[in-house]
Amino acid sequence: MQTRELGTSGLEVSALGLGCMGLSFGYGPAVEKQQGITLIRAAVERGVTFFDTAEVYGPFTNEELVGEALAPVRDRVVIATKFGFSFKGGKQVPGSLDSRPSHIREVVEASLKRLRTDRIDLLYQHRVDPAVPIEDVAGAVKELIWQGKVKHFGLSEAGVSVIRRAHAVQPVAALQSEYSLWWREPEDQILPTLEGLGIGFVPFSPLGKGYLTGKIDETTGFDRTDFRNSVPRFSAENRKANQAFVALLGRVAALKAATPAQVALAWLLAQKPWVVPIPGTTKVHRLEENLGAAGVELTPADLREIEAGAAGITAHGERYPEAAQKMINR
Repeated sequence: MQTRELGTSGLEVSALGLGCMGLSFGYGPAVEKQQGITLIRAAVERGVTFFDTAEVYGPFTNEELVGEALAPVRDRVVIATKFGFSFKGGKQVPGSLDSRPSHIREVVEASLKRLRTDRIDLLYQHRVDPAVPIEDVAGAVKELIWQGKVKHFGLSEAGVSVIRRAHAVQPVAALQSEYSLWWREPEDQILPTLEGLGIGFVPFSPLGKGYLTGKIDETTGFDRTDFRNSVPRFSAENRKANQAFVALLGRVAALKAATPAQVALAWLLAQKPWVVPIPGTTKVHRLEENLGAAGVELTPADLREIEAGAAGITAHGERYPEAAQKMINR
């Protein structure tokens, strides 16, 4: 597996990471613990060194799973986790954010225990909290870095102004936001800003929450606990309308002896050398398929073909329901 540096932070990770959320949360029932451990360790065996989790995934159970799975190889991997939500009775309080410095410190202590480690390699603010100045957030993380409990600071779904203000207090190693062939908003302002500041970019949902694999159409049924049931872009009507993206990826994939998922990931890798996608899966054969994208070389002609094809396609449906959209800072 090739490696990449996240911006100019000095944080080196595998070119493709593993998003661990889906093992515990979001896409239906959590997998059996041993299945999750097997999947994560299979990723390590195949060269993945970058693992993404968060306290809210579960809540809390995903960090526990990641911590147990990676404990035997802790010094060989980079673990990223996140803070920023409120909880009551062990459950997330809907729509409630909390990035107060005192809360950040509490979260880090709890995350360290669940992750079975003495340091968090990359600590993200999960969503920007409008009630807490970002300078205070960055300052709190800076103190944790001085204490050795955190190694690098990250942001998630933050806008340009917040990124710049945070970076001025504590250098931001990486920004995590959604980015894929069917969600390209970061290209307008985010990517140029990151490049200018030397910040890496970690696209989540790089396969469009599974849609760009070509395995989902308007007839697909989701488990009742799958959050895609509430995502406008995943209505049956919009899934049918968005098949043009899958067709485009399929045409290129046929020429490259690859799969649509591999082309979607290879396209992201080709955008910038400091872009590190974190596709998630619960199945080892899908993990292997995803990691195979690192070996798919898209030529300038391939990239032009994808660009020309995508220019004629309009994505149908918002990427989040209204309540979640309100928690995104731009």
